[in-house]
Amino acid sequence: MIKHIVMWNVRGASPAERQAAADFVKSRFEGLVGRIPGLRTLEVGLDTSRVDYACDMVLYTEFESQAALDAYASHPEHLRVRQELGDMRVARYQVDYPAVSAMVTTAPVLRQEA
Repeated sequence: MIKHIVMWNVRGASPAERQAAADFVKSRFEGLVGRIPGLRTLEVGLDTSRVDYACDMVLYTEFESQAALDAYASHPEHLRVRQELGDMRVARYQVDYPAVSAMVTTAPVLRQEA
């Protein structure tokens, strides 16, 4: 399984305009659910922290394989969404990585030997 995470900042002269742009981007990507072969998970999150170094939104996806992720890049539905968004996204950051079988969810407990 491959995880594909993309973060964006969106265009807008005011917080309300950026919120509207983020909502539009979110709705378009969520519309891809069930339309892309090999896409197992899709989640779009909008930033609530409002710190100056945060991105406006994040796309979290899981694909069954690298081949499925590669096919997604040129899939007609994905290309349609990209075209609909135009220049709405002003900054983009991406990380793709293979999922590991064991995720660290808590800090390990250290035992003190007597």
